[in-house]
Amino acid sequence: MIIAFSITPMGNGESVGAGVAEAVRVIRASGLPNETNALFTTIEGEWDEVMGVIKQAIDAVLVVAPRAGIVLKGDIRPGVTDAMTGKVESIERHLGAS
Repeated sequence: MIIAFSITPMGNGESVGAGVAEAVRVIRASGLPNETNALFTTIEGEWDEVMGVIKQAIDAVLVVAPRAGIVLKGDIRPGVTDAMTGKVESIERHLGAS
């Protein structure tokens, strides 16, 4: 499965960078394929391991903020691996064909 998600620390003022960094630190330490951009982090793996990492990331944010918001979007395809890379490669092939 691939999950794109955003965790927003709340209750510590306008800046959320430090809290988000704590979440990203947990995600990167997980060893699962992941990518972070300006709005979301994408992570790939099996259901239990991905959701476990997301929970750990939320817990890390809650250490530095009294509240957290989360947005999740997922693509669940049993048996498919390396979809984070494969989906982008497919788009690039289509762009190259035009």
